[in-house]
Amino acid sequence: MSTPHTLSFDALQQFIERSLASQGLPAADALKVSQLMAEADLQGSDGHGVIRLPQYIKRIRAGGINTNPHIRVVHERSAMAVVDGDNGMGHLVVSHAVDLAIQKASEAGVAWVSTRMSNHAGPASLYSRMPLQHNMLGLYFAVGNANHLPPWGGMDMLLSTNPISAGIPAGDEPPVVLDMATTVAAYGKVKVKAKRGEMMPPGWMIDRQGQPLLDPNKASDGFLLPIGEHKGYGLALIVGLLAGTLGGGAMGRDVVDFNADHVTVTNTGQAILVIDLAAFGDPAHFKGQVDALVRDLRSSEKLPGVERIWLPGEQSHEKRSRYAQSGIPVAPSLVQELNALAAEWGVAPLTSH
Repeated sequence: MSTPHTLSFDALQQFIERSLASQGLPAADALKVSQLMAEADLQGSDGHGVIRLPQYIKRIRAGGINTNPHIRVVHERSAMAVVDGDNGMGHLVVSHAVDLAIQKASEAGVAWVSTRMSNHAGPASLYSRMPLQHNMLGLYFAVGNANHLPPWGGMDMLLSTNPISAGIPAGDEPPVVLDMATTVAAYGKVKVKAKRGEMMPPGWMIDRQGQPLLDPNKASDGFLLPIGEHKGYGLALIVGLLAGTLGGGAMGRDVVDFNADHVTVTNTGQAILVIDLAAFGDPAHFKGQVDALVRDLRSSEKLPGVERIWLPGEQSHEKRSRYAQSGIPVAPSLVQELNALAAEWGVAPLTSH
């Protein structure tokens, strides 16, 4: 393995911003998307950060993404809405949905907002974390942008990684932030392994004979495995129905593989559920109880050889702090690829300063 390059958040964000702007995204939209993409890398979600930029731009240049969408509400009641993203960048569509859900939850106590005609929007935790700034908690669901999972016992890939994320505010402790695919590994992690020249561990994927598939460059020869066997399959199905089918997004055979198809509209569906803590009592009391539970879990008796019990989101929180100080690690092969593309796009290359 080559030693990763370390890049500042600003260098990464500004490179993404000028790259997207060069492809016709309005300045404000390019800024918003670049901030969220760089934030993904900052928290260690490197399968959903700058590594996705070439793919996004391929779709933009092929006409598969609308660079000037009219994002609008198409169904609405006091505590719900459906947002049509007009095939815009997913980060813009989902951010719009979260802002609307926060506004509605402040009035109704709880709000569910679905998206349709959206696109890949990066890691789920970006969006479940947003309500935390408002003394609210967030639950996020999404349909993955390619099917890599068959029904349990089958071989037809009719489901995706369909992630779920929860952001729960705490007081003095870091927030509890769960971000998980319904497969053992998200497909973005397969992409990262390939980019780094690493093999996958057993248990991530199997081939069509049911044997372990370890080479990420041969991922198309097999499929991902669900978490908890049949339970993960069931969870992937339910998340897809909630995030996709309920709001009018693609699901099952209608899901477009945006890894291979840069032209067809994906009609990606996501959903955000926001709950206002104040609707259930004193937010400070709730967050104090979360703190107490977190400390009980962390200080509980450990198995032999276990150094620390981690809470969901703690490692990402630690990476945010560390990477903000020391820089974000990016694989040299990815930096080389991005800089070669930068020359094609007519933008300044990605540098460490």
